Formats: sequence, C-alpha cells, structure tokens
Amino acid sequence: MYKLFSSRHYSALQYLLRWTIVTIPVAVAVGSMVALFLWLLNWSIHYRFAHTWLLYLLPFAGIAIHFLYKLYGQSAEKGNNLIIDQIHEPGAGIPKRMAPLILATTVITHLFGGSAGREGTAVQIGGSIAHWIGSLFKLNAKDLRIVLTAGVAAGFGAVFGTPLAGTIFAMEVVTIGRIQYNALIPCLIAGLIGDATVAAWGVQHTTYHIRYLTTGQTIYGHHIAVNFWLLVKVIVSSVFFGLAAYAFAKAVHGIKTLANNFIKTGWMIPAVGGIIIILLTLLLGKPDYLSLGVEPEYPGAVTIVSAFEQGGAHFFSWLWKLIYTAITLGTGFKGGEVTPLFYIGATLGNTLANIFNAPESLFAALGFIAVFAGASNTPLACTIMGIELFGSQHALLFAVACFTAYFFSGDTGIYSAQRKGVEKYSVDGSDRLMNGLFKKN
Repeated sequence: MYKLFSSRHYSALQYLLRWTIVTIPVAVAVGSMVALFLWLLNWSIHYRFAHTWLLYLLPFAGIAIHFLYKLYGQSAEKGNNLIIDQIHEPGAGIPKRMAPLILATTVITHLFGGSAGREGTAVQIGGSIAHWIGSLFKLNAKDLRIVLTAGVAAGFGAVFGTPLAGTIFAMEVVTIGRIQYNALIPCLIAGLIGDATVAAWGVQHTTYHIRYLTTGQTIYGHHIAVNFWLLVKVIVSSVFFGLAAYAFAKAVHGIKTLANNFIKTGWMIPAVGGIIIILLTLLLGKPDYLSLGVEPEYPGAVTIVSAFEQGGAHFFSWLWKLIYTAITLGTGFKGGEVTPLFYIGATLGNTLANIFNAPESLFAALGFIAVFAGASNTPLACTIMGIELFGSQHALLFAVACFTAYFFSGDTGIYSAQRKGVEKYSVDGSDRLMNGLFKKN
C-alpha cells in the first residue's frame, strides 16, 4: 500500500476534498443567480417585443444606470476587468453589491433595447459570489485567486450551458498565451455544477445545428478527415473573423474614450448613446440589432439562429450589430460582449459562406466561436465551446478558425485587464528567420 500511494497522492486527495467543499457552494449559488438572471433577461426581452415603445425610453434607462453606479457601484463599475485584476493581484476585493447591481442594470439595458450580451453579467455574478464565499472561508491571497477563477468558470459555464468551455475560459482569459492550470480542478467542479444548477432550475439554452457533414477526401489513395478546399476557405474566412474581433474591441474602447473626452457631463453619455441607438433603428426601419439578437422580434428578423440558414443574414448585418453594441457598451450601458460577438461572427460567417460558396450553417458556427476567440484572446476555450455547442464532427475546423482568428485579432481585446504572457508572434524572430533563409552565400 505504501508503495502504491505516496504522501503526494494523499496530499492530492486532500486538495481535491478541500476544493470540492469550497467550490460546491460557490457553483450552486452562482448557478442559481445566473438562472434567475436568465429568466429575468428572457422576460425583459419578450416584454419589449410586446411593447416596442420602450425603445424610446432607452436614454432615460441609461441615465438611471449611470446614477445607480455612481451612488452604489464604486469599484464595481470596472466590471469584468476588476475580477481579472483581483485574480492577478488580490487587493481591495470585489464588492458584494456587484452581483445584484450588474444583474439589475443588464436587465434594464435589454428591457429598453440596448444591444448587449449576458456573459459579462454572469462572470461578474460569479466573481462577486466567489469572493464573498472565499472571505467566509478566510482564504489566503493565493487561494482567493483560485476561487475567483472558479467563480468565473461557474458563471460562464452556467450562462451558456458549456461547462468545459467555462473551465478553460476562466483559466485562459486572465493572461494572454498562458493557462492557469493551478485552478483546473476547482474550475472544472465549478463549471460542471454551475451548469447543472441552471439545468435543475429548468432554464434551457438555445440550440444550434450544423447541417453540413464533411466526409473528407482521398489523396493518393489515403483518406484525410477534411476537404482541402474547404480548409482553405475556412482559413481565409477566419482572417476576416479575426479582423472583425479587432474592429469590435477597438470600436468599444474608442467610443468610450470619445464619449469621455467630448461629453463632460457623465449622465449625458448614456443619454446620447440611447438617442443614437433610437435614430439608427429608425433609419434602418427594423429592430434586428437591438438586445441579444437570439430570438426574432418578428418573422424574418436576422438573428443568430437565422444566420445558420441560407439567406438568414444580410451582407452588413455583422457590421450593424458591431456598431449597435459598440455604442451601447461604449456609452455606459451594461451587459456582456459575448452574445453580440456570437451574432457578429454568425452573420459574418453566413455572408462569407455566400461569397465562397461554402455551407452557411458551418461557417455561421465557425464565425460564432472564432470572433469571440479573437476578441477575448481565448482560442482554446472557444474551440471547446464549439464542440460543446455544435458537436465534435467539425472539431478540426473549429480549432483552425479559432486559432487563426486569435492570431489576426491584434494585441487588443475586450478585456483591458488581461496581461500578456506570451506574444502571439515574434516579428524580430521572423525577421531573423527570413534573413537566414535568404542569406547570400
């Protein structure tokens, strides 16, 4: 027995038991609050569908959100970046008010038509609850970083129904190019239980289907798992997915900077943003780019789901959603960035599929995960998400799309608190390589 089990094995068992005890209440609490959030979000969206005049109150909703954060928000205003900062270096902590405040203000944003998502809300719920429970257990700084990471995994896994992607995302998002493997077990437990808790509350997630089955091709008598020309189309399209991710991150940060520089009265910023959203909707004559964009407000509306069908998106649907979301988030409304990125990616994928004569549903799925991979700098998590959402049939193409988009998305991202662990590529190294290859003898 002694030879089979060393002291390290007993230490590993103790570690597993300890983190299971700490993580389960975190994940159950996060999953329950995310379930409440998803229910309220669904109600707010359908209520606006039935009362379209609510859009005209969006500027006033923005003003209300501004004063809620001014009076009660304090450091919670930093949102996801505060959580990432605290994982890097625990300091003043995460206020308990962050969770209810972001939940309420995100629901307000969607109730009145703001174009935003839900991932940011779920992650902030996860971080806030994890920090609170971690303080109850009197965890030290090292363990507090781990429990915060687990809270992120629980929130992400719960809100999308992707526990494995939530696990990897929480470890991958903190530092670009590095994964925090010391948090693997707590994140895995949190992701699985957070997702199971949402399911136990009866909340269902949207399902997506790829109607294209690849059979690969035979080259010189040998079968390979992917069609060569399809792979080329995927790589070229993924460059555009990466550029779209870059444009989105730049647009959100740029609008925020412009608004702060040119509008000196704080509450006027969301008011102006709300007015611009109203004017754009009147100009386009349709509400397709408001709110989440998952369910149609009217028959024939462009949504994430419709992008998986032939003719399910217009040529510039992705660009309009990018503009709407950048204005909404850049002027102070609350919510996540991820679902709009899904919309941008899926509709851009649909457009590129038509250009390249490729399968719409497959390219919508590739854009869905790849634009998010580029914007968040989490290509591995997004590859896993593709497998969880769409199945493993196209896993190779998911990986190619996500890592190519990540490579071409630049050095920016939607999370300014991310630190750079490893360069995406080394220009100096490439120059030396090229000089060596073409050096004259």
